[in-house]
Amino acid sequence: MLVGIVGAGLQGRRRALALRAFHESRLMIVADLDEVAGKGLAHEMGCAATTDWREVVDNRDLDAVIVSTPNNLHEKIAVAAIREEKHVLCEKPLAMNLEEARNMVTMAENKRVVLKCGFNLRHHPAISRAHKLVTEGNIGMPSCVRCVYGNAGREGFEKEWRAKPEISGGGQLMDQGMHAIDLCRWFMGEFVEVAGFVSTTFWKIPVEDNAFALMRTNKGQIASFHASWAEWKNLFSLEILGDDGYAAVRGLGGSYGTEILCFAKRTHAREPFSEQRIEFRGEDVSLREEWQELLNAVAENRQPLGNGNDGMKALQISTAIYRSARSRSKVLIGQVTE
Repeated sequence: MLVGIVGAGLQGRRRALALRAFHESRLMIVADLDEVAGKGLAHEMGCAATTDWREVVDNRDLDAVIVSTPNNLHEKIAVAAIREEKHVLCEKPLAMNLEEARNMVTMAENKRVVLKCGFNLRHHPAISRAHKLVTEGNIGMPSCVRCVYGNAGREGFEKEWRAKPEISGGGQLMDQGMHAIDLCRWFMGEFVEVAGFVSTTFWKIPVEDNAFALMRTNKGQIASFHASWAEWKNLFSLEILGDDGYAAVRGLGGSYGTEILCFAKRTHAREPFSEQRIEFRGEDVSLREEWQELLNAVAENRQPLGNGNDGMKALQISTAIYRSARSRSKVLIGQVTE
């Protein structure tokens, strides 16, 4: 598979490095408005560089395009690539809003190409193993999910594009909050209503640095999450509680701490309690696993894990959370259509 990348920032470089693990994939060209950044990554990867993203999407030799730009460019670039019948991996959030996301999904369906949203947390080994435990019935019916995901930002964070609503579409809810929403859906299924709050408590920015939400399924199961740019230390925690046991993931490696999966079955008060604990050490393999999933989906002519529809559903929920925060009331997700 011949690949082009639009966006040579941190995430674009991480995606490029992940491609190196696959003999069947080859990076051919990198595009970035910043000529120095584009040429730097291209030199490192041994490929061509351009400052015009259209040279990537119009390249007839390419099979796939990775979109790792700021959010406001996702839909424009992805749709152009899909129109040329290229498979697309687009970073989260899939788009700036629900209308843009729906346009991307519809175009991909019509052109019969794979559209994948960058939900790489699904491919972290502890999270993937936890999902397998849950789907195989090892903790019984999940009753609730709790997720906390956040970081402390960095010096100058208030000047970055993520803090500019016209580019990002929102704050932390549109950033790490997207991952939290997606994981809650993945483990628990579809939600029917939400109640949410957003606040700006630390950074002097026009978007939220904290987002809180409660989401309920039609079976009465509850998921909650807190996404924050105001942590004292980078943090990730995901807990799935079932009527027969629980699974919990803490850490994502690197600055988030060692990735750990804990799992236990429910016991009676007088019976011995035993918790299984698995540590996943070493480098982050999630981006490589995510690219492998895209390759498999293309080869098997199927939807990938974390597909365009998943990205669109996450945006529908985030839109409902913003509406709930503004109205200070619960919002039915099914009524959010734009």
